[in-house]
Amino acid sequence: MARGLARDHDEKRAALRKGAAAYFATHGFDRASMTGAAKSCGVSKALIYHYWASKEDLLYDILDEHLTELADVVEAARSEGMRGLIRVILEAYADADAEHKLQLDALGVLPEDKQRPLIAAQRRLVDIMSEAVLDQAPRLADNPDRLRAATMSVFAVLNWFYMWHRPGKGLSREEYAELAADFAIGGLKAL
Repeated sequence: MARGLARDHDEKRAALRKGAAAYFATHGFDRASMTGAAKSCGVSKALIYHYWASKEDLLYDILDEHLTELADVVEAARSEGMRGLIRVILEAYADADAEHKLQLDALGVLPEDKQRPLIAAQRRLVDIMSEAVLDQAPRLADNPDRLRAATMSVFAVLNWFYMWHRPGKGLSREEYAELAADFAIGGLKAL
């Protein structure tokens, strides 16, 4: 008879995913190993392999969870417009620097069939932000290239925040969200 799942299965899996994400982001996915991820998480390699068959499966799970959560909060804030989207995106990024770095750096190492759903989630985020951009700059509706460039520029302001921001120094995340929203909205109105 097969054993059932432990009561804390999901919590353990989430903790391992978080620890492995930090390890992969620090060491670079291509140079990282499952042994190193296990050691970083303080567990045996066998436990890591209990949850994931390969390093790529673990990366996929990390990115899928990150992008799914991000897409869900962005979808929920869709009606709040540009300012609300910027706020929830920066809030969602708060404890996800490692996952975000992996999304930017390592998604391309996954096989195509694993990349597809992740890229679809990214496109969903871009589509939602594009709607908010159009609300601020309706003239971009006639120029898809400029609309895409404007949308990706908003993401650029948000996506690199983790690289330079140091908690407790300078603007808080919330203050930066307001500044970024003012910057984006003001710039879009000028287009």
